[in-house]
Amino acid sequence: MKGARVTDAERFRDVYEECYPRVLGYATSLVGRQVGEDITSETFTVAWRRMRDIPDPALPWLLGVARNLVRELRRRDAHRYVLAAEEAQRIAGGTQTHVGDIAAEVTDRHVALQALASLSEADREVLTLIAWHGLEAKEAARVLGCTSATLTVRLYRARRRLEKALETAQASEAAPPQAVEATIPTRHQGAPA
Repeated sequence: MKGARVTDAERFRDVYEECYPRVLGYATSLVGRQVGEDITSETFTVAWRRMRDIPDPALPWLLGVARNLVRELRRRDAHRYVLAAEEAQRIAGGTQTHVGDIAAEVTDRHVALQALASLSEADREVLTLIAWHGLEAKEAARVLGCTSATLTVRLYRARRRLEKALETAQASEAAPPQAVEATIPTRHQGAPA
């Protein structure tokens, strides 16, 4: 029976090993890599102090803690989302290698990030929790502090707004650049040459 009970230290180690990369990715998607590392460290400090409060699975709870820490940080110092989203996408992509037209990939990525950046913070968060962080609707709802039904409605609406934003961003990328007319002063009659 002695080995059957898992100590807090053992459970913390297991939770840390399982969840650290995903908490880091989530925090980084919100505030960038450097600050994301700090938020992740603070999240696991809170987890250590509250080990007995952590439910199973632990990830949604940890992401909720990270989210609250980011909110506190944003009250003190605002950050630009696009830079964080680019870093999070790079991290989420990991070491995957792509074969194909790199210029097209860069353009597609730019259009997607432009569309994502045009959404509200709430829409961006619900979309990234599901798409980038791979949470189930129930887990994402726990992170956001809402019901699964509310999360499902928010996700549906956010996806519709993203589709419209993508269409707008793609249209602006596809539009030919407008010719900029040179403004050359014309000589008026009677004016010296």
